[in-house]
Amino acid sequence: MSNDGTNEEDLSAWGDALAEQSEAEGDAGGTSDEDPWGEALSEQAEAEAGAKVEPDISSAALDQLASERGEGASKVDLDVLLDIPVTLQLEIGRTKVSIRNLLSYTQGSVVEMDRLAGEPLDLLVNGTLIAHGEVVVINDKFGVRLTDVISPQDRIKKLK
Repeated sequence: MSNDGTNEEDLSAWGDALAEQSEAEGDAGGTSDEDPWGEALSEQAEAEAGAKVEPDISSAALDQLASERGEGASKVDLDVLLDIPVTLQLEIGRTKVSIRNLLSYTQGSVVEMDRLAGEPLDLLVNGTLIAHGEVVVINDKFGVRLTDVISPQDRIKKLK
C-alpha cells in the first residue's frame, strides 16, 4: 500500500461503484445480499485508512533495534575473522628460466632477479600484494620493515 492514500481511495471508489451497482440491480428485482463485495471493499479501505498511522510509530523502534543488532553482529563476525590464519610471503624478485638452466644450478650458483639491489621487497598476504618493505636483521633473525602499505582502494583496482 502506498503512503499517499491512493490505494485506499481506489478501493473506496471500487466499493462505492459496486455498492451502486448492487443497489441498481436490487431495484431491478435483485437483493443487495447477492453482492457483498462493495461493502467489503469499502470496509477494507476504511480500516486501512485508520490503521495507516500506527506503522510509522513502530518503524522507528524497529529501525533502532536493527541498528543496535547490526553493531553487535558485526563485532561478533569480526572476532571470527580475526582468528583465520593467512600466509605471509616476502618476494625478493622473479625470473624466468628454462628447465635446462634450472637443472644446471649447483651450490653457489647465482640466480639473477628482475629487481635491483636495494629495491623494496613485496609483502604478499595469500598471494595479494599488501605492502613493500626492506629486510632488517634483529638478534640474528630476519625481519621486514614496512615502508609502503598498499591502500584498500589500490588493492581493489589491481583485482580488476
